[in-house]
Amino acid sequence: MQAESGFDVGGRLRQLRLARGLSQRELAKRGGVTNSTISLIEQNSVSPSVSSLKKILDALPVSISAFFAGDELSAPKMFYRARELTEIGDGRLSFRLVAARRPERHMSIIHERYPPGADTGEEMLEHAGEEGGVVVAGEIEITVNGESEVLGVGDAYYFDSRLPHRFRNPGEAECVIVSANTPPGFSDGGQELHHA
Repeated sequence: MQAESGFDVGGRLRQLRLARGLSQRELAKRGGVTNSTISLIEQNSVSPSVSSLKKILDALPVSISAFFAGDELSAPKMFYRARELTEIGDGRLSFRLVAARRPERHMSIIHERYPPGADTGEEMLEHAGEEGGVVVAGEIEITVNGESEVLGVGDAYYFDSRLPHRFRNPGEAECVIVSANTPPGFSDGGQELHHA
């Protein structure tokens, strides 16, 4: 996560852990991950998956948006260059969040990239809210509440995020999606990322 956005994931996690007086062992226990996972993340030796980072942050508790916003909330702006989007993916899946540091954001807009064969994991995701998106390149198989559909360029989806769901690229080309969800899955500390 650090390389593309320039954000120091390990340093930020260490700062938040120490501010709460937690050892790596205690944070690992609370977050349901191993001690070595916390250590490797803090050293920036590994880039955590979004779902792993979310588990750890929920144990603090800190929302993903607050984590990436750091201590520097900028004044609201209206336009963002591609280089200004915040990468919150896991190194394989790319999720670039629009306006990550905007205070009091009421929705998440994400530019997503799934390489061939990539998916959000075998575990179905569920969280409060609604989400939708449009496929702009490639194809994606979306499973929602046991029903699956393969969507191609120009196809779209919209569903209640409380239903169990999963995303998978079954194609041989990269899939690109522009999605939105509300409430922002990156601001409610107890909520899971919308689909990663």
